Amino acid sequence: MISDTRRQLLNDWIRQTLNWPQAEIKVASADASFRRYFRVIHQGKTFIAMDAPPDKEDIQPFVDICHRIAQTGVHTPHIYHQNNKLGFLLLEDLGTTAYLDQLTPETADSHYQDAMKALVKLQDIDTTGLPRYTNTLLHDEMALMPEWFISKHLNIRLNPEQQAIIDNTFTQLSQAIAQQSTGFVHRDYHSRNLMITKSNNPGIIDFQDAVIGPLTYDLVSLLRDCYIAWPHHQVEQWISDYQAMAETANILPKISTKDFIKQVDLMGLQRHIKVLGIFARLNHRDNKPHYLNDLPLTLSYVLAIGKRHDETRPLIELFETLNIPETIGTVMISE
Repeated sequence: MISDTRRQLLNDWIRQTLNWPQAEIKVASADASFRRYFRVIHQGKTFIAMDAPPDKEDIQPFVDICHRIAQTGVHTPHIYHQNNKLGFLLLEDLGTTAYLDQLTPETADSHYQDAMKALVKLQDIDTTGLPRYTNTLLHDEMALMPEWFISKHLNIRLNPEQQAIIDNTFTQLSQAIAQQSTGFVHRDYHSRNLMITKSNNPGIIDFQDAVIGPLTYDLVSLLRDCYIAWPHHQVEQWISDYQAMAETANILPKISTKDFIKQVDLMGLQRHIKVLGIFARLNHRDNKPHYLNDLPLTLSYVLAIGKRHDETRPLIELFETLNIPETIGTVMISE
């Protein structure tokens, strides 16, 4: 936990350095990193203060990506003040209503269309200087799953043959994904990081880890969200809608919708395999057990989509042999 010293430093920065002595400062939220956020009320207006301890977090990537996104016209928080030495930012308040709070069968299509239009604009960002999502990184991310999910969380010891199935699956996935079209990747483009805004919806947050990578990554993060699920046929319709937008904008080359859906499927499998490991690690290493609540849906995506493809079918059979679906539980996702 971040010590109270950070809170006092933030209070002093706002009230003394910014000369807002009457500002009211309340905890807004924390995320899966060391960052936390405060809502600041000053002269009837609200702002968000980000606290990113400099010994653990660098705010410069956030500032850099924020400026790049703003140039596209996509709604991202305006930066009013920053202090790199202390690790503080004072940002525009995009409100308290995330997509996850408002998504219903009646509202989903409108909100997702907005999000996909914004995504196409993001994918046209100048990526000069951004790190690249390499084949090695894709493989290393998936390796979090056997380490933290299978070994640490489920206390399962894999034999050499079982480990070989996992290794082969990871190799096939990373090699297939490496062939996909690349561009700007937000890396966490989902319903908790998209804010409902009155104008220029959605507001985009938590983009500081952006990279150059597969263009399907953010799309599958959005449509096969670890926090909310939609019927498979609806997701595939949205994938088709996005594909048309991206081809019109010359973001994607023209390929068949069937082939593009497979690209999205394989990218989603990489991401969800990784997330199984991350959620387990957040529990066991970082004392954030609430992420375990989202394991069943994440596992359900791996099982349902993994069965469709030769590259991942052996992994799904291994999961079933190890009784992982019964141990974790799954969520029914309709066709």
